[in-house]
Amino acid sequence: MALIVQKYGGTSVGSIDRIRNVASRIKRLRDEGNQVVAVVSAMSGVTNKLIAMAGELNDEPADREMDVLLSTGEQQSIALVTMALHDLGVDAASVTGRQAGIRTTGSHTRGKIDAIDPAMMQEFLEEGKVVICAGFQGLREDGMIHTLGRGGSDLTAIAVAAALQADVCQILTDVDGVYTCDPRVVKDARKMPEVSYDEMLEMASSGTKVMQSRSVEFAKKYGVIFEVRSSLNDNPGTIVTEEHDNMESVVIRGVSIERSQARLTIIGIPDEPGMSASILSCLARAEINIDMIISNIAHDGLARHSVTMHSHDLGKAQAALKPIIAKLGDTSRIETEAGIAKLSCVGIGMRSHSGVAAKMFEALGASGINIGMITTSEIKIAVTVDETDIEDAARIVHAAFELDKEPTK
Repeated sequence: MALIVQKYGGTSVGSIDRIRNVASRIKRLRDEGNQVVAVVSAMSGVTNKLIAMAGELNDEPADREMDVLLSTGEQQSIALVTMALHDLGVDAASVTGRQAGIRTTGSHTRGKIDAIDPAMMQEFLEEGKVVICAGFQGLREDGMIHTLGRGGSDLTAIAVAAALQADVCQILTDVDGVYTCDPRVVKDARKMPEVSYDEMLEMASSGTKVMQSRSVEFAKKYGVIFEVRSSLNDNPGTIVTEEHDNMESVVIRGVSIERSQARLTIIGIPDEPGMSASILSCLARAEINIDMIISNIAHDGLARHSVTMHSHDLGKAQAALKPIIAKLGDTSRIETEAGIAKLSCVGIGMRSHSGVAAKMFEALGASGINIGMITTSEIKIAVTVDETDIEDAARIVHAAFELDKEPTK
């Protein structure tokens, strides 16, 4: 008998028929003699509907109340899934984030899981029940309901699997697994049978929407091997695990794209110690996640810093930096550029193979696609391009590295 933790996303429980399908899948696992904990998201569209309703009442609803409101979406789902299981004759019990013992820290709407006390879930499992757990939520130390932000249900599932020492963790969604690129963009993208934590982390942080990066970080930290697979069929998915020697023979594992990016450049910064820290600390206090960072010195001896972020954070970033720009004087100003996107090539094989960047840039250059900012890590090369070029760029690079073909052993 295995203990299996599953996560079902919003599309998987997006209608009564799909909820029945989820219940049937869980029953099948239970009938095979397994213990099952299913972490469930809000039904697709429910969270957006709740946000819209809040906006109709208040232009800037309090984050605390948004946590209270948004947590109801998952509570609706877990009750409905549990009712569907009861209808199939399966003994099941739903638990909210608080009942699941999920303790969180951080500001409202941006919670982080601090610890899990799975006592109630373990008790239900020992009684022979299937446990249906609300994703995306927990309880702060001060007793406040707390939501976990984007990817919160994935994070809940990984954390619950770690706390319960589950034998299997499955992230079930509306796609069959992790592909070499978004198959809606690259028609011949190939599903990967396995990928390392580090590669999945880089792909998630570079635009691959299957998993959020912090869920992968948590899985790597606690050694939770998980599988990304479809909730709509029984096809094998993609296993995310520690890297092994055979993985390094594949130079590029996948290509990721991230749209709706923006560049912010501060010009005329005195070339003095501590200036970069002041700028980045200011953005951090405003809770703006920045991605690429490039700094250089101009011919006049003054520095310039360029950073990229999601386009919806651009106005907030400019407002946050106003006090610093005022202190720097007339030589300093902010320049911005929207309408850009990021293209990333990811693969642990880069550690032992040269010429990857040259091949990528040659392919893009030959097709007339201009590159903006460039950043690299040990296993990733990322560039910005005009957003209108991003799909062509992804197809060109995918073809250049022949990612549509099965890697040779």
